[in-house]
Amino acid sequence: MHPALIDTHSRLHDSLRISVTDRCNIRCCYCMPEHPVEFVPRREILSFEEIERFVRIAARLGVNKLRLTGGEPLVRKDLAGLIARLRAVEGIGDLALTTNGVLLGEQAEALFRAGVGRVNVHLDTLDRERFIRITRRDELGRILEGIEVCRRLGFQPIKINAVAVKGLTEPDIVPLARFGRERGIEIRYIEFMPLDAQGLWDPGKVLPAGEIVAMLEREICPLVELPGEDPRAPASRYRFADGVGTIGLIASVSRPFCLNCNRIRLTADGKLRYCLFALEEFDVRGLLRSGATDREIEALIRSAVGKKWPGHEINQSRFVPPGRPMCAIGG
Repeated sequence: MHPALIDTHSRLHDSLRISVTDRCNIRCCYCMPEHPVEFVPRREILSFEEIERFVRIAARLGVNKLRLTGGEPLVRKDLAGLIARLRAVEGIGDLALTTNGVLLGEQAEALFRAGVGRVNVHLDTLDRERFIRITRRDELGRILEGIEVCRRLGFQPIKINAVAVKGLTEPDIVPLARFGRERGIEIRYIEFMPLDAQGLWDPGKVLPAGEIVAMLEREICPLVELPGEDPRAPASRYRFADGVGTIGLIASVSRPFCLNCNRIRLTADGKLRYCLFALEEFDVRGLLRSGATDREIEALIRSAVGKKWPGHEINQSRFVPPGRPMCAIGG
């Protein structure tokens, strides 16, 4: 029996986010530059075999939850094949996917058969013109179609991740909630929080969770916070008082949840990170490709967790942004 992954702040780590690619088929203005985009050379991207080996080692250390991200994970060829392999790893009890949804309609059935039950679709707006402004692509129709395919197949739950940006997406807060209420989909509003390798950070663009709640209560009905939620989950969850629908609020800036964090991250090019905003990375790929033993890789995982800081400082003067954009780290 291996000791659990507990850091110096007594946080237990049982959740691993895996970025399978840094490539994406849209260009969200707060995530990727429109051009030029320098992607990691394909030879430096972890193979499915390397990802599976790392997951097997992490699972022996108590990791039991996986989330696949990108870039856009569905642009990685045969992602369903990787999912089936990871589903078979002993100890993995939960596997979820975060996607922009553009390719979801085409791949949903294969993903569902491979073992994905939970899917989060990134969608900031239902307005086509604003969607094009945010993503620089005209793909809203395909995303909505993909969501409907997932509903028909029985994915449960389906959630929509919406980044809330003051001066841009206020008109979308209420329509998204109504969209979710009509379809049994939870909308998760995420406070604007770019990694800032592009120099985008502006506190004035943050639409705080409290303002989002006030907008929804004013336009729809009161919200009641759900009791008994996992304190390590990033979202605070609420149900509408009329019993129809739930929302989540990820208040990364106004109400940081770092002291409950249970996540570690593996980038597409094989770097282990203890935080989205971490300034240091641990070279998993180097070990995997140099013949390292499982024990050596276990030691690297423990070292990364042991060095985890109390939390990010994005809203403070001493904040130092990581050198890579969101798409290169994994959402």
